[in-house]
Amino acid sequence: MQSGDLRARLTATLTVLIESADELRDLDAQLGDGDLGITVKSGSVAVIEALSALEDSATPTDIARASAKAFANANPSTMAALVAGALLAGSKTWADTTDVTVADARAFTAAAADNIAQRGKTQLGDKTIYDGLAAVAESLRGPTDAGSAIDAAITAAADAVERTTPMQSRRGRASWLQERSVGIPDPGATALLRFLEAWRSAQ
Repeated sequence: MQSGDLRARLTATLTVLIESADELRDLDAQLGDGDLGITVKSGSVAVIEALSALEDSATPTDIARASAKAFANANPSTMAALVAGALLAGSKTWADTTDVTVADARAFTAAAADNIAQRGKTQLGDKTIYDGLAAVAESLRGPTDAGSAIDAAITAAADAVERTTPMQSRRGRASWLQERSVGIPDPGATALLRFLEAWRSAQ
């Protein structure tokens, strides 16, 4: 996927993702402070505006970095900071990339997941967005075409949400609820799933 196509696809994806803001707000209200819907909506709007201001010569790395800056600046939340850091970490894997392939997407996602694990001090089974990102990165090892890749990524993200829902949250505000967090899907992992679904619908 060339830079122009990537920018257009990301813009279309975020436009669709905004429609999930209310769902994510309500879900986050059960486990956190309920600001995830606002974070997703305001961050998506900011990224769309930032992408529209980029030069036609912008590279995939430029796109990722502009998205990270816009998303972080739009929100003071912890999730926004984690997402921005993940995007910046992923952008480093695209230093010489002009045409994003499935292999590039996997490298990006793996770097983003590792960054969230380190900055968020989280690991698999803590019931966070990291569970979803790690699963998505692993799912991209096999597919070579974009269609198969997004299908595999969505399946992996959905499985991660389903797998961790019966668990007790162990990081962030959700961990304060202890046993009461059992049975509630993680908002961050759900947001990742909704992003991937929006990416597929934006084809």
